[in-house]
Amino acid sequence: MNRQDAYTLMTEFVPSESLRRHMLNVEAAMRLYAREWGEDEETYAITGLLHDFDYEAHPGEHPFWGVDYLRANTDLGEDVLTAILGHASYSGVARETRLAKTLFAVDELTGLVQAAALVRPDKDVRLVELPSLKKRFKNKAFAAGVNREEVVQGAEELGVDLDIHMANVLRAMAEMDG
Repeated sequence: MNRQDAYTLMTEFVPSESLRRHMLNVEAAMRLYAREWGEDEETYAITGLLHDFDYEAHPGEHPFWGVDYLRANTDLGEDVLTAILGHASYSGVARETRLAKTLFAVDELTGLVQAAALVRPDKDVRLVELPSLKKRFKNKAFAAGVNREEVVQGAEELGVDLDIHMANVLRAMAEMDG
């Protein structure tokens, strides 16, 4: 499966513009980390793009339904499928690869960055600054749906300082919108 096929699949299953935006944001952050580490950018991008494709259609079965579908209907490798399973803490699937750890680490944080952009008058993620993002992160009432513990855990599992991780995800999303 290539990126275009993954995008087509995502748009077929995901009617919500906000969820599509989230998945594109995760894709952007995954690409940034793949480039920094010399990993396969297409694999990281597809993993980010598809990680929530079943969330709206099968919320009670996410991500299990999606992985079963992908396993039966695509040529995606087990590394991608395991990473998608592992991004949901409740799945019980261990995150042992860099790919899986990266997906978990960027998933929740992209939501915080997007929320920080949306409260700006211009709604421009390119103008969100790290100090503002850190302040919003500490305010648990802001973007209350973002699991701060998982953001911290993700950075730790990835072995990246939280501030650097926030800056990386912010940069990836800003570059995507640039």
